[in-house]
Amino acid sequence: MTQDATTSQGQLTRVLARKDVLALAFGAMIGWGWIVLTGSWIQSAGSLGAITAFLIGGLIIVLVGLTYAELASAMPQVGGEHVYSYRAMGHFASFLCTWAITLGYVSVVAFEAVALPTVVEHLFPNYAVGHLWTINGWEVKATWVAVGVAGSLAMMWINYIGVRTAALVQKVVTLLILAVGILFITGALFQGSTATMQPLFSVEEGVMGGIMTVIIMVPFMFVGFDVIPQAAEEINLPFREIGRVLMISVILAVFWYAFIILGTSLMLDPEALGASSLAVPDAMQAAFQAPWAGNLMIIAGIAGIITSWNAFYIGGSRAIYALAHSGMLPAWLGKLHPTYRTPTNAILVMGILSAIAPFFGRPALVWLVVAGGLGIVIAYLFVSLSFVVLRRREPEMERPFKVRQGKLVGALAVLLSLGLTAMYLPGSPSALSAIEWVIFAGWMGIGLALYAWSRARYGTAYSDGMMQRELAGADPYQGH
Repeated sequence: MTQDATTSQGQLTRVLARKDVLALAFGAMIGWGWIVLTGSWIQSAGSLGAITAFLIGGLIIVLVGLTYAELASAMPQVGGEHVYSYRAMGHFASFLCTWAITLGYVSVVAFEAVALPTVVEHLFPNYAVGHLWTINGWEVKATWVAVGVAGSLAMMWINYIGVRTAALVQKVVTLLILAVGILFITGALFQGSTATMQPLFSVEEGVMGGIMTVIIMVPFMFVGFDVIPQAAEEINLPFREIGRVLMISVILAVFWYAFIILGTSLMLDPEALGASSLAVPDAMQAAFQAPWAGNLMIIAGIAGIITSWNAFYIGGSRAIYALAHSGMLPAWLGKLHPTYRTPTNAILVMGILSAIAPFFGRPALVWLVVAGGLGIVIAYLFVSLSFVVLRRREPEMERPFKVRQGKLVGALAVLLSLGLTAMYLPGSPSALSAIEWVIFAGWMGIGLALYAWSRARYGTAYSDGMMQRELAGADPYQGH
């Protein structure tokens, strides 16, 4: 039986059905990146090497996703990581975990505000006019900025007026991406040639070298399944089903990326890949031998921007709301709209950050995205640790979706999360640059200042009391 969709005046509403949740997570994971990067994956690892990298990387994400699935079904409250890490490791750890992943969500919504005007340029060349300024060698144009800002405000409005509207948009746009993807893969299987897939593995890097080059990018293509726990308090499903849907979304994304790589490698040989700026649309055009097919794939890419943008608006605003809800951020960020039942001020903050992003140009946003990636893998580490701690400390806790071989899965998830985190540290080929460290440290510094102010303003007892009420499933606002 599903949970009661009615709530008291102070709570979010459980209105998201199974299809809504699946579209939310899957749509978040298949954003714009595959349109741009598939060609470079194949060039780096070879056709079969790139597919292998995504299957191995997908296994890593499945292991981390299993810890999320169990915890999300056991504690289906808004905030996801915020609730799990509090129960396992306490107040401060909960703040660090949630604030870190919020940076990841902010980086995605900011990046999508830059991706939209960039992809529009492929449909309407030279539309960017009106030079404003130059940042890091990039000329910021007025019309280019206007498209990004307009998209940001539209997504903010969709999320502001209710999660039902956001979920409807997510379903429709995700179906569009799936339809175009299936059309592409079918065409490639019939029209493509296995001869173009050579080399199957990287010649320059070697088999393992090429696969590892792609694997370090894989986990960040799957960011998005963690939006489900953030919106858990709005999901109208049996708690066991929350975990199942989360895992289904991850597995679907693994197959999506593998088939997109296969279809592209069947249609474009290494020379064509080297000459292509957007390999998947070019492969689609080659499969159907018509320009309209390439443009249709670019439209699917725009749809991917929308699904990712929308999902991370939901995830980021719920993370901010959860922190404010429990006295870890200023209370005004925890306000719910009396009619729409959405965390309006948190959504407005996400909207403002997304709308100002285009003014900084495309290269500057790469710094934010990389810094946000560190925040995301830190949150994965905290969740994996929370899974292990709670399995040992609270073995009798009700777990509607219980992972088999929990000790092994938990240990592997912790080790793999540590490995992902290490990739950002000095000494790694993908280590953060100085300016990316400044962005990450600045974000954490702002958060710690707000956290200290909130603790002083509301008090430890109030904050802990709110979290205890949340864990107990009571209305945290009742009596306050």
